[in-house]
Amino acid sequence: MKGEADRLGQHWIQGLYQEYRLRRRSERRLVTGVQTAILVFLFVLWEIAGRMKWIDVLLFSYPSKIFTQIGKDAISGELWGHVGVTVGETLAGFLLGTLLGTLLAVLIWWSPFLSKVLDPYMVVFNSMPKVALGPIFIVMFGAGFTAILMTTLSITVIITTLVVYNSFQEVDSNLIKVVRTFGGSRRDTFSKVILPASFPAIVSTLKVNVGMAWVGVIVGEFLVAKIGLGYLIIYGFQVFNFTLVMSSLLIIAVVATLMYQAVVYIERLLLSDRPQR
Repeated sequence: MKGEADRLGQHWIQGLYQEYRLRRRSERRLVTGVQTAILVFLFVLWEIAGRMKWIDVLLFSYPSKIFTQIGKDAISGELWGHVGVTVGETLAGFLLGTLLGTLLAVLIWWSPFLSKVLDPYMVVFNSMPKVALGPIFIVMFGAGFTAILMTTLSITVIITTLVVYNSFQEVDSNLIKVVRTFGGSRRDTFSKVILPASFPAIVSTLKVNVGMAWVGVIVGEFLVAKIGLGYLIIYGFQVFNFTLVMSSLLIIAVVATLMYQAVVYIERLLLSDRPQR
Protein backbone atom coordinates (compact mmCIF):
# COMPACT_ATOMS: atom_id res chain seq x y z
CA MET A 1 0.00 0.00 0.00
CA LYS A 2 2.79 2.39 0.89
CA GLY A 3 4.57 1.72 -2.42
CA GLU A 4 1.36 2.35 -4.33
CA ALA A 5 0.80 5.61 -2.47
CA ASP A 6 4.36 6.73 -3.28
CA ARG A 7 3.86 5.97 -6.96
CA LEU A 8 0.58 7.88 -7.00
CA GLY A 9 2.26 10.81 -5.24
CA GLN A 10 5.13 10.88 -7.74
CA HIS A 11 2.68 10.64 -10.63
CA TRP A 12 0.68 13.56 -9.20
CA ILE A 13 3.81 15.67 -8.74
CA GLN A 14 5.00 14.90 -12.27
CA GLY A 15 1.56 15.87 -13.60
CA LEU A 16 1.75 19.21 -11.78
CA TYR A 17 5.27 19.81 -13.12
CA GLN A 18 4.22 19.03 -16.69
CA GLU A 19 1.24 21.35 -16.33
CA TYR A 20 3.55 24.08 -15.03
CA ARG A 21 5.94 23.62 -17.98
CA LEU A 22 3.05 23.81 -20.44
CA ARG A 23 1.84 27.05 -18.86
CA ARG A 24 5.35 28.53 -19.01
CA ARG A 25 5.76 27.49 -22.66
CA SER A 26 2.37 28.94 -23.53
CA GLU A 27 3.21 32.19 -21.75
CA ARG A 28 6.53 32.49 -23.61
CA ARG A 29 4.80 31.93 -26.93
CA LEU A 30 2.21 34.58 -26.08
CA VAL A 31 4.89 37.09 -25.08
CA THR A 32 6.87 36.39 -28.27
CA GLY A 33 3.72 36.72 -30.37
CA VAL A 34 2.79 40.06 -28.82
CA GLN A 35 6.36 41.37 -29.22
CA THR A 36 6.39 40.34 -32.88
CA ALA A 37 2.98 41.89 -33.49
CA ILE A 38 4.09 45.20 -31.94
CA LEU A 39 7.27 45.23 -34.04
CA VAL A 40 5.39 44.47 -37.27
CA PHE A 41 2.78 47.12 -36.44
CA LEU A 42 5.47 49.76 -35.85
CA PHE A 43 7.22 48.93 -39.13
CA VAL A 44 3.93 49.02 -41.06
CA LEU A 45 3.00 52.33 -39.44
CA TRP A 46 6.46 53.70 -40.26
CA GLU A 47 6.11 52.57 -43.88
CA ILE A 48 2.66 54.16 -44.24
CA ALA A 49 3.81 57.38 -42.56
CA GLY A 50 6.75 57.62 -44.96
CA ARG A 51 4.76 56.92 -48.11
CA MET A 52 1.93 59.28 -47.07
CA LYS A 53 4.48 62.02 -46.22
CA TRP A 54 3.33 62.20 -42.61
CA ILE A 55 7.00 62.27 -41.66
CA ASP A 56 10.04 63.82 -43.32
CA VAL A 57 11.40 60.90 -45.35
CA LEU A 58 14.68 62.76 -45.88
CA LEU A 59 15.36 62.41 -42.16
CA PHE A 60 13.51 59.23 -41.18
CA SER A 61 13.30 57.27 -44.45
CA TYR A 62 10.98 54.23 -44.26
CA PRO A 63 11.41 50.44 -43.97
CA SER A 64 11.20 49.43 -47.65
CA LYS A 65 13.95 51.94 -48.58
CA ILE A 66 16.06 50.82 -45.64
CA PHE A 67 15.76 47.12 -46.51
CA THR A 68 16.54 47.93 -50.14
CA GLN A 69 19.68 49.78 -49.00
CA ILE A 70 20.75 46.85 -46.81
CA GLY A 71 20.10 44.33 -49.59
CA LYS A 72 22.04 46.37 -52.14
CA ASP A 73 25.05 46.79 -49.82
CA ALA A 74 24.94 43.11 -48.83
CA ILE A 75 24.88 41.91 -52.45
CA SER A 76 27.69 44.25 -53.45
CA GLY A 77 29.76 43.02 -50.48
CA GLU A 78 30.31 46.51 -49.04
CA LEU A 79 28.25 45.81 -45.93
CA TRP A 80 30.09 42.76 -44.60
CA GLY A 81 33.42 44.48 -44.03
CA HIS A 82 31.78 47.23 -41.97
CA VAL A 83 29.70 44.75 -39.95
CA GLY A 84 32.68 42.44 -39.36
CA VAL A 85 34.93 45.21 -38.09
CA THR A 86 32.33 46.67 -35.73
CA VAL A 87 31.24 43.29 -34.37
CA GLY A 88 34.88 42.27 -33.82
CA GLU A 89 35.63 45.50 -31.95
CA THR A 90 32.47 45.11 -29.88
CA LEU A 91 33.24 41.50 -28.91
CA ALA A 92 36.80 42.45 -27.93
CA GLY A 93 35.62 45.35 -25.78
CA PHE A 94 32.80 43.29 -24.32
CA LEU A 95 34.92 40.30 -23.28
CA LEU A 96 38.02 42.23 -22.20
CA GLY A 97 35.99 44.84 -20.31
CA THR A 98 34.07 42.18 -18.39
CA LEU A 99 37.27 40.28 -17.53
CA LEU A 100 39.29 43.33 -16.44
CA GLY A 101 36.35 44.81 -14.51
CA THR A 102 35.78 41.56 -12.63
CA LEU A 103 39.49 41.23 -11.79
CA LEU A 104 39.59 44.84 -10.56
CA ALA A 105 36.52 44.19 -8.38
CA VAL A 106 38.28 41.15 -6.87
CA LEU A 107 41.40 43.22 -6.24
CA ILE A 108 39.65 46.03 -4.39
CA TRP A 109 37.56 43.55 -2.38
CA TRP A 110 40.73 41.73 -1.38
CA SER A 111 42.31 44.95 -0.13
CA PRO A 112 39.93 47.17 1.93
CA PHE A 113 42.63 49.85 1.98
CA LEU A 114 42.81 49.88 -1.82
CA SER A 115 39.02 49.99 -1.98
CA LYS A 116 38.92 53.13 0.17
CA VAL A 117 41.66 54.76 -1.92
CA LEU A 118 40.12 53.98 -5.33
CA ASP A 119 36.43 54.49 -4.50
CA PRO A 120 36.24 58.27 -5.18
CA TYR A 121 38.37 57.94 -8.32
CA MET A 122 36.09 55.25 -9.75
CA VAL A 123 32.99 57.33 -9.04
CA VAL A 124 34.52 60.41 -10.69
CA PHE A 125 35.79 58.47 -13.70
CA ASN A 126 32.41 56.77 -14.15
CA SER A 127 30.68 60.16 -14.19
CA MET A 128 32.99 61.60 -16.86
CA PRO A 129 31.64 61.75 -20.43
CA LYS A 130 33.65 59.10 -22.26
CA VAL A 131 33.41 61.00 -25.55
CA ALA A 132 35.69 63.60 -23.99
CA LEU A 133 38.35 60.91 -23.48
CA GLY A 134 38.27 59.89 -27.15
CA PRO A 135 40.72 62.55 -28.39
CA ILE A 136 43.15 61.61 -25.62
CA PHE A 137 43.03 57.95 -26.64
CA ILE A 138 43.56 58.93 -30.28
CA VAL A 139 46.71 60.88 -29.40
CA MET A 140 47.98 58.11 -27.13
CA PHE A 141 47.21 55.06 -29.30
CA GLY A 142 46.67 56.43 -32.79
CA ALA A 143 43.55 56.52 -34.95
CA GLY A 144 42.76 52.84 -35.14
CA PHE A 145 41.57 49.72 -33.37
CA THR A 146 43.43 50.39 -30.10
CA ALA A 147 41.86 53.82 -29.61
CA ILE A 148 38.37 52.39 -30.23
CA LEU A 149 39.05 49.50 -27.85
CA MET A 150 40.27 51.86 -25.12
CA THR A 151 37.16 54.02 -25.55
CA THR A 152 35.04 50.89 -25.08
CA LEU A 153 37.04 49.73 -22.06
CA SER A 154 36.68 53.14 -20.44
CA ILE A 155 32.95 52.39 -20.29
CA THR A 156 32.75 48.65 -19.67
CA VAL A 157 35.53 48.21 -17.09
CA ILE A 158 34.24 50.73 -14.56
CA ILE A 159 30.61 49.60 -14.89
CA THR A 160 31.64 45.97 -14.40
CA THR A 161 33.85 46.82 -11.43
CA LEU A 162 31.13 48.77 -9.62
CA VAL A 163 28.41 46.16 -10.21
CA VAL A 164 30.54 43.14 -9.29
CA TYR A 165 32.14 44.82 -6.27
CA ASN A 166 28.71 45.83 -4.94
CA SER A 167 27.56 42.22 -5.35
CA PHE A 168 30.60 41.12 -3.29
CA GLN A 169 29.63 43.60 -0.56
CA GLU A 170 26.02 42.41 -0.45
CA VAL A 171 26.85 38.76 0.30
CA ASP A 172 25.25 37.56 3.57
CA SER A 173 27.71 38.41 6.36
CA ASN A 174 26.57 35.38 8.36
CA LEU A 175 27.98 33.07 5.69
CA ILE A 176 31.33 34.86 5.93
CA LYS A 177 31.30 34.54 9.74
CA VAL A 178 30.72 30.79 9.48
CA VAL A 179 33.80 30.33 7.27
CA ARG A 180 35.95 32.47 9.54
CA THR A 181 34.67 30.70 12.66
CA PHE A 182 36.00 27.44 11.27
CA GLY A 183 39.39 29.02 10.60
CA GLY A 184 38.93 29.85 6.94
CA SER A 185 41.33 32.33 5.38
CA ARG A 186 40.38 35.32 3.25
CA ARG A 187 41.02 33.16 0.18
CA ASP A 188 38.65 30.51 1.54
CA THR A 189 36.02 33.17 2.19
CA PHE A 190 36.28 34.43 -1.36
CA SER A 191 36.36 31.05 -3.12
CA LYS A 192 33.68 29.34 -1.01
CA VAL A 193 31.28 32.20 -0.23
CA ILE A 194 31.84 35.49 -2.05
CA LEU A 195 32.43 34.24 -5.59
CA PRO A 196 29.70 31.55 -5.67
CA ALA A 197 27.14 33.95 -4.20
CA SER A 198 28.08 36.68 -6.69
CA PHE A 199 28.20 34.45 -9.76
CA PRO A 200 24.65 35.36 -10.94
CA ALA A 201 25.52 39.07 -10.67
CA ILE A 202 28.73 38.54 -12.64
CA VAL A 203 26.87 36.70 -15.39
CA SER A 204 24.12 39.34 -15.42
CA THR A 205 26.79 42.01 -15.85
CA LEU A 206 27.39 40.54 -19.30
CA LYS A 207 23.91 41.77 -20.28
CA VAL A 208 24.77 45.32 -19.26
CA ASN A 209 28.11 45.16 -21.04
CA VAL A 210 26.50 44.20 -24.35
CA GLY A 211 24.93 47.65 -24.58
CA MET A 212 27.93 49.44 -23.05
CA ALA A 213 30.33 47.79 -25.51
CA TRP A 214 28.23 48.90 -28.47
CA VAL A 215 28.11 52.46 -27.13
CA GLY A 216 31.89 52.54 -26.70
CA VAL A 217 32.63 51.11 -30.15
CA ILE A 218 30.22 53.38 -32.01
CA VAL A 219 31.54 56.45 -30.17
CA GLY A 220 35.09 55.39 -31.00
CA GLU A 221 34.19 54.85 -34.66
CA PHE A 222 32.55 58.25 -34.78
CA LEU A 223 35.89 59.76 -33.82
CA VAL A 224 38.51 57.78 -35.72
CA ALA A 225 37.19 54.96 -37.92
CA LYS A 226 37.32 54.74 -41.70
CA ILE A 227 35.38 51.48 -41.69
CA GLY A 228 32.57 50.13 -39.53
CA LEU A 229 28.92 50.84 -38.83
CA GLY A 230 29.79 53.96 -36.83
CA TYR A 231 31.70 55.26 -39.83
CA LEU A 232 28.69 54.56 -42.09
CA ILE A 233 26.47 56.60 -39.76
CA ILE A 234 28.84 59.57 -39.83
CA TYR A 235 29.29 59.27 -43.59
CA GLY A 236 25.52 59.11 -44.09
CA PHE A 237 25.08 62.32 -42.13
CA GLN A 238 27.81 64.05 -44.12
CA VAL A 239 26.24 63.22 -47.51
CA PHE A 240 22.63 63.55 -46.25
CA ASN A 241 21.93 59.88 -46.98
CA PHE A 242 19.73 59.23 -43.96
CA THR A 243 18.55 55.91 -45.39
CA LEU A 244 22.14 54.71 -44.96
CA VAL A 245 22.11 56.08 -41.41
CA MET A 246 18.87 54.30 -40.52
CA SER A 247 19.99 51.05 -42.16
CA SER A 248 23.19 51.12 -40.08
CA LEU A 249 21.19 51.75 -36.91
CA LEU A 250 18.86 48.87 -37.77
CA ILE A 251 21.79 46.49 -38.30
CA ILE A 252 23.27 47.58 -34.96
CA ALA A 253 19.93 46.90 -33.25
CA VAL A 254 19.67 43.42 -34.79
CA VAL A 255 23.26 42.37 -33.99
CA ALA A 256 23.07 43.80 -30.46
CA THR A 257 19.84 41.88 -29.88
CA LEU A 258 21.47 38.65 -31.08
CA MET A 259 24.42 39.24 -28.74
CA TYR A 260 22.08 39.90 -25.84
CA GLN A 261 20.08 36.75 -26.54
CA ALA A 262 23.32 34.75 -26.72
CA VAL A 263 24.25 36.07 -23.25
CA VAL A 264 20.79 35.17 -21.94
CA TYR A 265 21.19 31.65 -23.32
CA ILE A 266 24.63 31.27 -21.73
CA GLU A 267 23.26 32.57 -18.44
CA ARG A 268 20.42 30.05 -18.58
CA LEU A 269 22.88 27.20 -19.18
CA LEU A 270 25.26 28.25 -16.41
CA LEU A 271 22.63 28.99 -13.79
CA SER A 272 20.05 26.33 -14.63
CA ASP A 273 21.23 23.98 -11.88
CA ARG A 274 21.43 26.66 -9.18
CA PRO A 275 18.69 26.60 -6.52
CA GLN A 276 16.06 29.28 -6.95
CA ARG A 277 15.66 31.72 -4.08
